[in-house]
Amino acid sequence: MRDSLVDAIRNNQVIVVIGETGSGKTTQITQYLYEEGFCKDGGIIGCTQPRRVAATSIARRVAQEMGCTLGSTVGFAIRFEDITTPETKIKYMTDGMLLREALSDNCLSQYSVIMLDEAHERTITTDVLFGLLKETCIKRPKFRLIVTSATLEADKFSAYFMNCNIFTIPGRTFPVEILYSKEPVDDYVEATLVTVLQIHLREPPGDILVFLTGQEEIDNACQTLHERMKRLENMKPPPLIILPVYSSQPSEIQSLIFEDAPPGCRKCVIATNIAEASLTIDGIFFVVDPGFSKMMVFNSKTGMDSLTVTPISQASAKQRSGRAGRTGPGKCYRLYTEAAFNTEMLPTTVPEIQRTNLANTVLLLKALGVNDLLNFDFMDPPPTTTLLIALETLFELGALDEEGFLTRLGRKMAELPMEPKLSKMVLSSVDLGCSDEIITITSMLSVQNVFYRPKDKQAQADRKKSKFYHPQGDHLTYLNVYNSWKKQRYSVPWCYENFLQSRALKGAQDVRKQLINIFDKYKLDIISAENDHDKIRKAICAGFFSNSCKKDSQEGYRNLVDNQHVYLHPSSTLFNKSPEWILYHELVFTSKEYIRDCCTIKPHWLVDFAPNLFQFADQDQLSKRKKKEKIQPLYNKYEDPNSWRLSKRRR
Repeated sequence: MRDSLVDAIRNNQVIVVIGETGSGKTTQITQYLYEEGFCKDGGIIGCTQPRRVAATSIARRVAQEMGCTLGSTVGFAIRFEDITTPETKIKYMTDGMLLREALSDNCLSQYSVIMLDEAHERTITTDVLFGLLKETCIKRPKFRLIVTSATLEADKFSAYFMNCNIFTIPGRTFPVEILYSKEPVDDYVEATLVTVLQIHLREPPGDILVFLTGQEEIDNACQTLHERMKRLENMKPPPLIILPVYSSQPSEIQSLIFEDAPPGCRKCVIATNIAEASLTIDGIFFVVDPGFSKMMVFNSKTGMDSLTVTPISQASAKQRSGRAGRTGPGKCYRLYTEAAFNTEMLPTTVPEIQRTNLANTVLLLKALGVNDLLNFDFMDPPPTTTLLIALETLFELGALDEEGFLTRLGRKMAELPMEPKLSKMVLSSVDLGCSDEIITITSMLSVQNVFYRPKDKQAQADRKKSKFYHPQGDHLTYLNVYNSWKKQRYSVPWCYENFLQSRALKGAQDVRKQLINIFDKYKLDIISAENDHDKIRKAICAGFFSNSCKKDSQEGYRNLVDNQHVYLHPSSTLFNKSPEWILYHELVFTSKEYIRDCCTIKPHWLVDFAPNLFQFADQDQLSKRKKKEKIQPLYNKYEDPNSWRLSKRRR
């Protein structure tokens, strides 16, 4: 099989490889090509992954198999972390990192081979890479492109890449018994926990893999399982080792899931859909699938993405059940009915490019010189409305001019590995003289929640958290937390005493170091605002002015741009304080439209930083109530409410 595969790659510029998860394609193909001399002319073998955790864990595995130090022959690159050297010949990376490399070298000339792994996941970045690498193949006849896919998407990929050949790697799967719920379940998390305990108490040895939707849900489930296992101690059940898995964990903690359970113990891995395809865990005989995942979905009304819990597709369900058949015959407990699987689930997941915000993608394409977005060779074209909203957003931020071409500011924004609003905030902080603090705040915003609030100690945790509160909002509260941790010399026990996640703070510290490296690379000044918090809030406003809100006369807040009714999240330091003018970092859809990570602002800053959106009101034409507001968006009730807009986005 090895010789046939290598010959197929040698004789075809593009090839689609079908291989079930766990077939070894991700770890072995790169090694085959390295050993067969695909690097002999100095080229690198690159392999992209949709997720950071996959890129890091696979690189470690391959380095171990090849007997080399990570960062020498084998390395990885993810956002804010690059473990490669000039000697690196096999490089694992996120698809986003490869796209960023194309900014400085659109032919990707240092690579002799690129393998787009798990391409069937259809991340927005992978879809853009399809178009760019298709052009690279035309420009570089010796370049080789490998696209790995699940069976369902293989024909579609082949047709897109000039009807290229499809190579199938034989699977090593065992039969999996599928067990459906007889009735729909009301609470899928509770049903999941009950199923796990039933498996543990009744089924023969074999590890369990559980799919849940996100970090908070997984952490709560792990805690509840621990509590229920304690209550069962009088029955003397075998030990259950409970291991959470999600993308924000450090790689050394994630590596615990690959270790065998001690004799007489059972391992229960509770994971996001990262374990569907990106990670292969040996020893799994039982899978519990509630049928949901968190998906980024773009709301054209608000112009924003939100993480939404949605039913998975049939393809994802098949991927999940297949995890139980890697080591031997297994069982998959689907916590939904067979009718729901057949009639309610989509055959495949909607590609990310058709359901998410495209501002960052459009900015990168513009930086790559792609100005005709409508004629770019997308495998599945994004909705025109979403493209227009992205162009409008970038114009408002100053990244594009009135004709839609990249500005100097836009070029700088494209170089920063973050979404456009954040990059505008970071670059504005240099001019405002507060880049040191904004780097810290950006780092804290890039990690999962730093505050730990256990169910049995919530009041105590809230008291500790209040020590860090800043009256002007969450961003400055994060700054207080980080600076306090720094004063304590990054102490882990101090984090524990103050109910702070040391893991999240360590992640923020790593991101901060990488941002400082980026500042050094582009010769940007790192300046402290000392105690001038207005400078810091102005920088935040420069990037997030479109997220500005005014207190509603009845309850909650109204977004100044689209008039959406929103509410402060209970976790915000501003909760129950209700300042008049605020802006937020994130909009979360749960029981209400909650805004998170908020800070207070002064309304005239909006005119300073977004004159295309806001203006000072004409005092002579306003009522007494309106005169108090002193500011208004650039439209009024006597005009078409959309007359100020550049695109077809409508209120």
